[in-house]
Amino acid sequence: MSPDLPPVVPSVTAELVAALSPRLRKRLDAGVTKLLARPAVREGDTVRITVDDGTDVVLHAPGGTVTGADAIRCGCLLAPGCLHRAAAASAAPVADETVPPDPAGAAEETGTTEETGATTRPGRTSRTAQEETETATAEQRAAARAVSDAAAAVLEAGTDGAGAVLQAELLHAAHTARLAGLPRAWAAAVSVVTEVRAARSADPGHRLADLAGALAGVLGVAHRLPHATGPDLTELRGTVRQPYRPDGSLRLYGLFSEPVLTATGYAGAVTWTADADGRLYTVSDVAPGGPARATGAADRAVRIGDTALTHRELSRAGLAVSGATVSPTGRLGAGAGVRAVRASGVAWHAEPLDRLWAVPAAEQVTRALNGGRDLLFLEVTLTGTVRETTGDCLLADCAGLPLRLATAHDDPSLPHRDNLRLLAAAGGSRLRIVARLVPGPLPRALLLAVEHPADPAARVDLGLDRLQHADLPAGADTPPAAAVPTGDEAPLHLLRRRVHQAVSGGRRVLASAGSTSGDGARLRRLGLATAGDLLDDLHAAAADRSRDAFGRLLPADPDRFARAWLAAAVYTDAVERALCADAWGAAATEVSSPASLLRLRAGTGG
Repeated sequence: MSPDLPPVVPSVTAELVAALSPRLRKRLDAGVTKLLARPAVREGDTVRITVDDGTDVVLHAPGGTVTGADAIRCGCLLAPGCLHRAAAASAAPVADETVPPDPAGAAEETGTTEETGATTRPGRTSRTAQEETETATAEQRAAARAVSDAAAAVLEAGTDGAGAVLQAELLHAAHTARLAGLPRAWAAAVSVVTEVRAARSADPGHRLADLAGALAGVLGVAHRLPHATGPDLTELRGTVRQPYRPDGSLRLYGLFSEPVLTATGYAGAVTWTADADGRLYTVSDVAPGGPARATGAADRAVRIGDTALTHRELSRAGLAVSGATVSPTGRLGAGAGVRAVRASGVAWHAEPLDRLWAVPAAEQVTRALNGGRDLLFLEVTLTGTVRETTGDCLLADCAGLPLRLATAHDDPSLPHRDNLRLLAAAGGSRLRIVARLVPGPLPRALLLAVEHPADPAARVDLGLDRLQHADLPAGADTPPAAAVPTGDEAPLHLLRRRVHQAVSGGRRVLASAGSTSGDGARLRRLGLATAGDLLDDLHAAAADRSRDAFGRLLPADPDRFARAWLAAAVYTDAVERALCADAWGAAATEVSSPASLLRLRAGTGG
């Protein structure tokens, strides 16, 4: 996947790949690799790729996105049915149509939202008993089945085997789900494709856990939707666009800014603010682009009213907004009726921002695990560093709780990692930080912003600002990294490792003779009986290859393997959240029961 190419809507990629002959489909992955090695030149809304001396591929992207198959043209003799057009679409990022680049839309100003599958009719203001028992339509069940089959094929092949053809089939299923009124399934399927492409291109921001989560998300939605009714069905269908509701006048105080750099080809910045009651609001500027846009967006003016404040300035100043419109997630709209002017900001130690750090860490973690904001406002004492497989991270003490602080993004164009190395030299400093929770068996968070080590009235946005040695306390010196064990307190890693291995290597990794170890029995001996059963079932589903009457191997059952893997992934996620709550001293979250997992493995609803 190349960030130099404009995003392409999923239906275009699916259409171009479907039009290829079987012979060209076999050559598609090689064509994508060759195209990615060629330079791309942008001229306004057009991107030109020189394939060879006599052939150019041109992508026309008005508004920054390729929206039609005819917008990708090739000069070779086989066009329009050539390999080059499909390879260009497969090499480009997938356009995320659920998050339009310009947030100033009609929905923000009218307070409406486009909901598919739950159409609002004139004069209809309340949910009826019929809606409470509503079930998915035949078209939606068929679309969910198509998404499930395509996602199961990707899982069976693993990232190494999920080439452009399998990706296009999942994008086609996603497009079918969108037409059937299932935007949540559509978005989940698209996220799987973007994560697969990031994995195959060795994107530095890719994490195997993210791909596993995306696959579990799309398979879970497709599995539950045919059996859902009422509010559950509405939630599983999802919405195309978030509603923006009027919120009157707001007095906001800047907290921090963070860069955005996604695998879908979007980049920019998001600035977090809070009102006098501690409610959080965001101002975003995210559009198609790469690392250069992520680093430069902080110095762009925010898109609210006529204010000339940049994101970097807003993170330390304030904003007075009238006629505000706000989404359910706290994102501020930029409609024509919104007015905003610059106001004074306050330090983190002053009211009203000070109250964010007054909430106990356990209470903040409970809120995050129950679906609330995953931001943590903590006061910590830096104690050193610890070396992990993904790099060094900071060790800190948070009210007696040992905490690990990792970088929020590994892209070398962002200063996260350099700033973390410098902060390691400020050992013993007591600082206020803003971090994002990472669920796991050990207290862990991604460091986003920190109080300036030498000036408590200042702050550092670790993804945008660069610390210097002069910013550190006098006599600071980086301590040697400690080799602290990183294993789980409970042996859940035995199951998680197999879940992740299936994602990267596919069914064949778990079906090999050397993979059927005694881990299931070990889990049962240590009290995780359900985990042991799920692991054994996963191995059995991977190795299940029946034979016909002549002894020939029959095709594998990808549906059974997908169900077994999904059950293991759901259980692992639930237990990890429970372990996370316990590690932070927070209220325990609900863990999936063995009965519900058995229903999942059997293919029934629940």
